[in-house]
Amino acid sequence: MTRVTSSTRFQAGDYKYEHVEGWGQFPGTGMVSDVATDSQDRVYACVRTGVEQGAGGRAQLQPRSQKKGEIWVFDRDGTHLASWGQDLLDVPHGLWIGPEDDIYHTDAGNHTVTKFNPEGRLLMTLGSNGRAGAPGHPFNSPTRAVLSSSGEIFVSDGYGQNRCHRFTSDGELALSWGSDEPGREPGEFNLPHDITVDQNNRVYVLDRSNDRIQVFSIEGEFIEQWTDVPGGNDSVIDQNDVIHIATGRGNIIVRTLDGNAIGVWGEHGDQPGQFSGGPHGIWIDSRGDVYVAEVGTTLGLQKFARV
Repeated sequence: MTRVTSSTRFQAGDYKYEHVEGWGQFPGTGMVSDVATDSQDRVYACVRTGVEQGAGGRAQLQPRSQKKGEIWVFDRDGTHLASWGQDLLDVPHGLWIGPEDDIYHTDAGNHTVTKFNPEGRLLMTLGSNGRAGAPGHPFNSPTRAVLSSSGEIFVSDGYGQNRCHRFTSDGELALSWGSDEPGREPGEFNLPHDITVDQNNRVYVLDRSNDRIQVFSIEGEFIEQWTDVPGGNDSVIDQNDVIHIATGRGNIIVRTLDGNAIGVWGEHGDQPGQFSGGPHGIWIDSRGDVYVAEVGTTLGLQKFARV
């Protein structure tokens, strides 16, 4: 259960955090959909800059013709270092950084998965920019792309269809599973919003609208499901093989990889350390500090230092 030890301290089991108030020298405004750090603990945020401030501080999307985004880069103290991707991003959604500091981005607006180096140089594009794939084929508003330990690329393809895909390291499609229509049976999805692969090549898919995680082999074979993960948006596995799940319900779920609960922390609200939007992206840096990106609000990017 969540335990708040002070107005800015949070705990789930042995995971204790203190909110870093005022973190982030933001270069503009926008809605932050995801966050990740590289091997030097530089922080990368994918930002939907085609938003404006609505009533009560809520983020309000501009007309479709004005959709745009970019990547903001910070040092671990929150100093802004660079911005890039303005000519390539449409509706930024998912961000993931591999052990060689390659950056994988999924764009729910232009139907692509893109790979960048840390300076923003485009290295690879999967999918056809601006054109959804045919039914059953990549991509139709994909949500997340990650690497397995063997270097294969796994993608959750969640808004326009209900599938997951596996690619070789050079971008050749090797496997797709799921279906065009939403479903509730094992192996079916209703908005696969995130995909994560552990060191044993077990694949964890956040099946958001079904309020569950499904676990598969790398061949797409169903292994098990955890049916008590409401509104799961994003997940990250730490160095202790513990999975941390950001949910749209305003909290972070912490579990072992066999599904056993460690705890839950976080809450909705407008006070320091609370989530005024919905936690949509999560990452853990080399020191155990947690970054959470929120949609539904502008500049929703918060840091929680491990204590």
